[in-house]
Amino acid sequence: RSGLVLALLTRLKQVCNHPAQFRKHLTWDTYCSAKFIRLRQLGETIAASGEKALVFTQYQELTGPLARLLAEPFGRPGLVLDGHTPVNQRQELVAQFQDPDGPPFMVMTIKAGGTGLNLTAASQVIHFDQWWNPAAENQATDRAFRIGQHRNVFVHKFVVQGTVEQKIQAKIESKRNLVSDLFADDEDPLRLGELGADEVLSLVALDTTQAREEAAS
Repeated sequence: RSGLVLALLTRLKQVCNHPAQFRKHLTWDTYCSAKFIRLRQLGETIAASGEKALVFTQYQELTGPLARLLAEPFGRPGLVLDGHTPVNQRQELVAQFQDPDGPPFMVMTIKAGGTGLNLTAASQVIHFDQWWNPAAENQATDRAFRIGQHRNVFVHKFVVQGTVEQKIQAKIESKRNLVSDLFADDEDPLRLGELGADEVLSLVALDTTQAREEAAS
């Protein structure tokens, strides 16, 4: 049962990212996804300010489309680091990114790039989709916010309003607040697969009212 619940939530999260990720035969048209539209807008702002960006996703198949999308506002290609990147090439990619004249952005899977890398050339961190474990997201953010970073680091988290993403985020925040009252750190992932049937139905229900309100504002 736990596996079925997580599979359902994963598929719905893919719809939030881009319909093409769910419907494999579709093209990655920017204007079919609110997240893609927002990422392009944010890329234009970051590029105009001359800053560098890190973009994290939990899905390896998204790294290529995201890199192609960002190459447009930045005017040149960036880097991709995911599970297919050989270990002996990862430090070379880091060195390229850390070079002031190097690529302006790097797209990474959260598992491959979330720990052990020093990427202080970036002052903008974008979490394109959610990871079940907030501690893992914090570790990914820390790739930019490390010793040697002399600028403010801005973190952007993409959440589609009125969908399963917003509800998962609310549960993560609730769990984080509860744990912070009891312990110094939270290393346990959110166990969504253990939710009851009513909780699952509430989690996956689309809140069209809130989505309309967000669009109107």
